[in-house]
Amino acid sequence: MSSFASLFSSAIVFGTILMLGAMGEILTEKSGHLNLGVPGLMFLGGYAGFASAFLYEKSTENPSIVLMIIIPLITSFGVSALGGLLYSFFTVTLRANQNVTGLALTYIGVGIGSFGGVFTLLKAGYSSYAKAGLTYDIFSANINTYLNFGVFGQLFLSYGFMIYIAIGLAIFLQLFLKKTRVGLNLRAVGENPATADAAGINVTKYKYFSTVIGAGICGLGGLIYIIIYKNGGWSTTNDIEALGWLSVALVIFATWKPINTIWGSYLFAFLFWIGSYAYQLTGISLTTYQKDLLKILPYLFTILILIIISLRKKRENQPPASLGLAYFREDR
Repeated sequence: MSSFASLFSSAIVFGTILMLGAMGEILTEKSGHLNLGVPGLMFLGGYAGFASAFLYEKSTENPSIVLMIIIPLITSFGVSALGGLLYSFFTVTLRANQNVTGLALTYIGVGIGSFGGVFTLLKAGYSSYAKAGLTYDIFSANINTYLNFGVFGQLFLSYGFMIYIAIGLAIFLQLFLKKTRVGLNLRAVGENPATADAAGINVTKYKYFSTVIGAGICGLGGLIYIIIYKNGGWSTTNDIEALGWLSVALVIFATWKPINTIWGSYLFAFLFWIGSYAYQLTGISLTTYQKDLLKILPYLFTILILIIISLRKKRENQPPASLGLAYFREDR
C-alpha cells in the first residue's frame, strides 16, 4: 500500500472516531445543551466496549460472532447514555451550570474508565495489556480482504462495518433534524424553549432524549478507538480525551450540521496525521516538535471557520439560540 493510501486509511478510521463524537454533541446541542463531557463519554464507551468484549471472549471457548458484535455495541452505547442521563438530571432537572457539569462528567468518565480498565485487566490476570483479538477481527473485517479491488478497494472498501454505519448515521441525523416532525421540534426547543413549550412541545422530554442518545453516540466513538484503531487492546488510552476535545471543535467546524461532520472529520484526521506521514509523502523529515506543531492545524481551521461564520452572520450556520442556557418554565 502506498504512503498516500496508508495516510488515507488512517485518516478514515481516525476521522470516524471524531465524527461519532461530533454527531453525538450536535444532537445534544440542538436541544440547547452544551455538553463538555464528550471526552468522558467517549472514554466510558471505549472502556465498556472493551471490557464487555474482552470478558465475553475469555468466558467461553466458542464465542458467537453475533454476540461479539452486539455486546460491545450495547454496553458502549448504554454506559455512555447513562453518563448522558446523569448530565441531563443535573442540567435539565436541577438546572445546574452546563459548563461545570460537562467538565465534571469528563473527569468522572476518564477516572472511571481508567480505573475500570486496570481493574478488568487485573481481575483477568493481566498486569498491563490485554486484547479483545477476536472482536477486533470481526469489527475490522472488510470486503477488500476477500475480493481485491486494487487501489479503489484499498481507499474505500478496506474498513470495518462501523465506518460505513457512522457515515450512514450522519446522513440519517441530517434528514432527521431537517425533515421529521420530531427533529423540527427538537430544533425548536434549542432555539426557543419557551415558545416550543407554549406550542405544546414537552421541552424536558426532548432535552433528555437528545442528550442521552447523543451521549450514547459519543460512546461509540470510544468503542471504535479501542476495538478498531487500537486493534482491540487496552493499554494507554489517554488519547481518547484529546479526541473528545477535537470532536467538540469539529461541531463548530461542521456548523452544527451532521452531514458536514463526514468531510470535516476526515479533513481533521488528514491534517492531524499529515505530520507523521510527511517524510513518506514528500521526503521531508520532521522532528517530533514539528509533527506536534502540525497537529494544531485542525484547531486553526476551526478558529478560521468560526471567524468566517461570525462575519457572515448567516443564521443557519449559527449555534442554537438557547445553547448553554437553562430553561426556567416559570419565567415563560
